[in-house]
Amino acid sequence: MGRAAAPLLPRPIIAQFHLHPHHLVHQSCLPYLHATAPVAAASALFAPGPTSSPSVRVSRPRRHASMSAAADSSSSIVVSGDAAVSSLSPESIEHNDLLIVGPGVLGRIVAEMWKQEYPGCKVYGQTATTDHHSELTDIGIIPSLKGSVPGPKFPYVIFCAPPYRSEDYAGDLRVAASNWNGKGSFLFTSSTAVYDCSDNGFCSEDSPCVPIGQSTRTDVLLKAENVVLEAGGCVLRLVGLYKSDRGPHVYWLSKGTLDVRPDHILNLIHYEDAASLVISIMKKRLRSCIFVGCDNEPLSRLEIMDRVNRSRKFDTQFHGFTGTDGPLGKRMDNSKTRAKLGWQPKYPSFTEFLGLSNL
Repeated sequence: MGRAAAPLLPRPIIAQFHLHPHHLVHQSCLPYLHATAPVAAASALFAPGPTSSPSVRVSRPRRHASMSAAADSSSSIVVSGDAAVSSLSPESIEHNDLLIVGPGVLGRIVAEMWKQEYPGCKVYGQTATTDHHSELTDIGIIPSLKGSVPGPKFPYVIFCAPPYRSEDYAGDLRVAASNWNGKGSFLFTSSTAVYDCSDNGFCSEDSPCVPIGQSTRTDVLLKAENVVLEAGGCVLRLVGLYKSDRGPHVYWLSKGTLDVRPDHILNLIHYEDAASLVISIMKKRLRSCIFVGCDNEPLSRLEIMDRVNRSRKFDTQFHGFTGTDGPLGKRMDNSKTRAKLGWQPKYPSFTEFLGLSNL
């Protein structure tokens, strides 16, 4: 497609991937699900079983979903920076300031783009520990620690912490909703794992979801989504996130051969595109909408790794998938999301990201 070939990428060593009404006129969006409606969970999108093995060191910023008690606009919030504690009053929060709950890889890219969009704004990152606070400070995110002292309400809140470290994920979303003042936007990054399809069939924003009660893991996500939607927030259901050193291709390269079926369809979106979609949604200030984030170019496992091998951008070659059993995937389409937001991805496909032509 005329894209210049990228330089040789480093040998993948680490396997990391991810699988998420007050002052404005409300716009009608897709109907949302109640707690008794169909629902689904964040299961592994790329391979059955664990997403890491003893031979692959998994290292990622800790992203915790749990937060403190409901926010009180007259209280202070613990802000960590060289162990300092700053008192934040409601007056100190400006109309474009953003709170990111779970500022991991995606959250940090969102923060960078948000500050470019709104120069002079402040971006806060809420975490469960202080382990990565110095890193956040270095990139201009004001780190805050969840705890017993609540803080002021924010006009923009995004929750992108994963569910696997939370004992009460829906409760964590309620706390996040209580940190939102209702003026700008509240967004939850969920997962397209909620859609009830495992035969490589087609799915869009309003396709049926896995019924509540069918899977404990799937129940967690949609119950959390319902909390957000009932609070007036929006949900962005994301597919598999990737960049050069993160994503299913990195894990598969590290293994060489995998006993999973090659014809399982995956859906992908680049981290930068997921972040730009987040920005587009929040800028619209919509209420109770469901969106899907994908590049509209689903590929099978075999097709993904064939392109990786042909790109010659990695030191390692993948040798193949040997499985014949197991569920298939789904083919996501987010044309409705694109039409509503006027959004297009920077990387139209994984193929073009690698500098290859779509075949």
